[in-house]
Amino acid sequence: MNMAAPIKASRLRGDRVTLAHGGGGKAMRDLIEEVFTDVFRPASNEDQARLTADALQEPGAQLAMTTDSFVVSPVEFPGGDIGKIAVCGTVNDLAVGGAKPLWLSAAFIIEEGCEIALLRRVVASMQIEAEKAGVRVVTGDTKVVGKGAADKVFVTTTGVGVIPPGRSMAASQIRPGDVAIVNGVLGDHGAAILAARGDMALSSDITSDCQSLNTLIEAVLAAAPDTRAARDATRGGLASSLNEMAEAAGVSIEIDETAVPLRAEVKGICEILGLDPLYLANEGTLVMFVPETQADAALAAMRSTPEGRDAVVIGKALDGHSGRVTMRTLFGGERLVDMLVGEQLPRIC
Repeated sequence: MNMAAPIKASRLRGDRVTLAHGGGGKAMRDLIEEVFTDVFRPASNEDQARLTADALQEPGAQLAMTTDSFVVSPVEFPGGDIGKIAVCGTVNDLAVGGAKPLWLSAAFIIEEGCEIALLRRVVASMQIEAEKAGVRVVTGDTKVVGKGAADKVFVTTTGVGVIPPGRSMAASQIRPGDVAIVNGVLGDHGAAILAARGDMALSSDITSDCQSLNTLIEAVLAAAPDTRAARDATRGGLASSLNEMAEAAGVSIEIDETAVPLRAEVKGICEILGLDPLYLANEGTLVMFVPETQADAALAAMRSTPEGRDAVVIGKALDGHSGRVTMRTLFGGERLVDMLVGEQLPRIC
């Protein structure tokens, strides 16, 4: 005889968020418990998380912390949603600095009228990605604003991790001769968001590259312990990341157009809209600089992970012309790859 577990009756009334859900009373408690804490399962209901980890006990270990806000439109898109991108973006911001991400907080600004079912999907997506990345959502907050004061839901996350003793990664440590490696194709996130908005009748099967990269980075650091720096190429794309790194290190960077990995569909969308794919946002793609002597090991380690199976070398750091980024073109010439001015695509993450 099949004895299925009884379905827990919902205490929520209606299928949309109301201002009462932000009022501090029973309606708010029911929303928080059913939609958030029943999924994230924090250790306590106190107003703060109390955290311990063995990694903190190692002499010389450092805490790393980062905060990011997410307002992506649409909230759900091919390859992810605002919950997944909030976890991935925060985990990656810690990991590119050499930290091992451990804990997240999450604050939600919810628009009156937002579907509770949408919130449940977003929270479930966050928990799935958090478990995959090996982090825990340990505390958070909710606020409800009036109709039109937000767009369904905005999420702000703070991440805390630990940098092991002796590990140091920073763009300022890049040296002439260091090799630049990316873990996969560029521009998928920006192209997927553009297509999902439906403003321009674009038809595409492109999905966002949204993924956590901490496992990949740990694999590379094990194989190439002298890795200089990493940067996830989010808003502003690869071009902006390389310019920031070149300026911080006081070097120039040259990349090869024939080596930069782009899907034909992404190139096509960019050609139609007059966009440069080097500036399209990514949410699961990074660039790492490693010493030339460790480049082969780093590339092999990256390719051994699901997140880096399409990794390629795209260029290197050079002496002189501090802060300049150039690209060798298909025709053998050279063009300047400048920092993005303004924003190609608002609300991309």
